[in-house]
Amino acid sequence: MKRIISGLLASAMAFSATAAMAQSKPLKLGAILDMSGLYADITGVGSETAAKMAAEDFGGEVLGRKIEIVVADHLNKADLSANIARDMLDNQGVEAIIDVAASATALAASEIARARNKIIMFNGPGSIRLSNEACGPYTVHYVFDTYAQANVTGLATVKAGLDSWFFLTADYAFGQDLERDTAAVILKSGGKVLGTVKHPLNTSDFSSFLLQAHSSKAKVIGLANAGGDTINAVKQAAEFGITKIGGQKISPLLAFISDIDSVGLET
Repeated sequence: MKRIISGLLASAMAFSATAAMAQSKPLKLGAILDMSGLYADITGVGSETAAKMAAEDFGGEVLGRKIEIVVADHLNKADLSANIARDMLDNQGVEAIIDVAASATALAASEIARARNKIIMFNGPGSIRLSNEACGPYTVHYVFDTYAQANVTGLATVKAGLDSWFFLTADYAFGQDLERDTAAVILKSGGKVLGTVKHPLNTSDFSSFLLQAHSSKAKVIGLANAGGDTINAVKQAAEFGITKIGGQKISPLLAFISDIDSVGLET
């Protein structure tokens, strides 16, 4: 996050107004985060703190302007994310937007920023659309994307002989793209996709979805989701004994250290 903010500040400097205005107005960066939902562990208070630390490392100001980090919670709602981005850029004096975890909320905020020729830097969402068709002249998609994740995990598992897959997919932009990109790698590598089932974002009960996946007899149950959904799916798969009965493998396609900590050693 520190390198991201430093790069963003350098970019923002190029778009700064006159020196007189620069000395009188703070430079505001808007962080649109998941502060309370299933991605809060990876892009909540921690992201806010990291952004503020990065600003401090930069000296706390740029061109005589104090750096301010403006934070809002998008609640994993695309329409709310768009409204927040619009309010930040139109009313709060925010000059660039960062993070915007969750792909659907990121895509919504991206449209608002692009229409206003404002910098928006994504280091939380993973949909490859942010680097492709939804990319704009002031868009930066940083850290990871569904294409990269798919090629790493999909290719390695098929090469290891785990060549039949069933997907549990979060039913929104990120999950859909991750499933599509991973399936393409599996098929290209000579593997098979035996089926898929989509679940709502922030699902607490995966029992019916896991039953379908187990019944497919696929060697791998691929989790095209993230955060709390990945944690819940892995825990419940262990509770149901899926990996012991039939030897199916559970493959989270995007997992963070906070997810591993939440799942625990026993799982």
